Amino acid sequence: MSGADAPYDFNEVTPHLDPAGFADLLAGYCLDVQPGQQVLVRSTTLAEPLLLELQRAILERDAWCFLRVELPGEAASFYRHARDRHLDTYPALAYEEAKRIDATVGIQAPDDVRALASVDPELMTRAARGRRDIREQMLKKRWCSTLWPTPASAALAGMELDDFARFVARALFLDRPDPVGGWGELHDFQAALIDRLAGAKTMRIEAEGTDITLDVGRRTWVNSDGKRNMPSGEVFTGPHEHSASGRIRFTVPSSPAGVDVRGVELEFRDGEVMSATAEHGEEYLRRALATDDGARYLGELGIGTNYGIDRAIGAILFDEKIGGTVHLALGRSYPETGGKNVSALHWDLICDLREGGRLTADGVTIQEDGHFKL
Repeated sequence: MSGADAPYDFNEVTPHLDPAGFADLLAGYCLDVQPGQQVLVRSTTLAEPLLLELQRAILERDAWCFLRVELPGEAASFYRHARDRHLDTYPALAYEEAKRIDATVGIQAPDDVRALASVDPELMTRAARGRRDIREQMLKKRWCSTLWPTPASAALAGMELDDFARFVARALFLDRPDPVGGWGELHDFQAALIDRLAGAKTMRIEAEGTDITLDVGRRTWVNSDGKRNMPSGEVFTGPHEHSASGRIRFTVPSSPAGVDVRGVELEFRDGEVMSATAEHGEEYLRRALATDDGARYLGELGIGTNYGIDRAIGAILFDEKIGGTVHLALGRSYPETGGKNVSALHWDLICDLREGGRLTADGVTIQEDGHFKL
């Protein structure tokens, strides 16, 4: 794609976000690609510079690169024309591919962040349920999710494209001489945080409209240091499934599948969502909670630590990592945390604690007004 056929000038991005350095970070630090491995790479045509460099980086590591490149409008077209079998089941080839790959990377690069906003949420819910077996296979392998800046994602973030590219580079530590060293420093900070949390039983989140407690006793905290999400910057665990009690207001907007969801408030009793409202996008919220039996329970408690991400941009991948925030995920637990909740849904919702919020562990303040007390 070049010249008049390109949706935007790639040179507007690359001076501020080097695709070669980005690709080396993904293939090396994130995926640790080994000779002979089969690596699946998913994105859209708008990520062309990164895709080509990632192909180069994977081949140079003597591995196989399989590019799965989505066309603009492809996802929305699928939902317009899909029949029941396409929503409720999956092709055998897709499952076989998920079983046989060694690693996968997904690169968000939307041409239209609202492309699926008009799609019936029930169709997306059915497709999520129908592909659960494929998703579970993929999660057993090495995987990483990331983002390449596009005009659409920059507009959603309220930035010019070049400013957004700088923002992404800073969040990924690609503005540093040694990005891998930067991720090592964050790993060490998060390890110290986990040491403080490891023996805790009761976590309490307090903010305006929020006062909720969770039992995390004997659950494992995970140090998310960029090996799966790039950028990363969080520690997370799986709360006991029937422990959540209280109310929480999620003050950071969420855009799952391009649907604008804002002002979500949930009330929990014995771990289950008993009431749910949203200032905007309540229909999507209602459908998400009806995904399956596990969708009304929590699968994750995460604590954001990446202060290179200082504002919400409408991409959960970034927003949940903001230093000074916490997030709760409705639905699926990550087995490595000891969580046992099973669901086709995993939706991270974010609560900002930077102005008047507090996070405590067994009554001891861990974070207040967005600052850690270690």
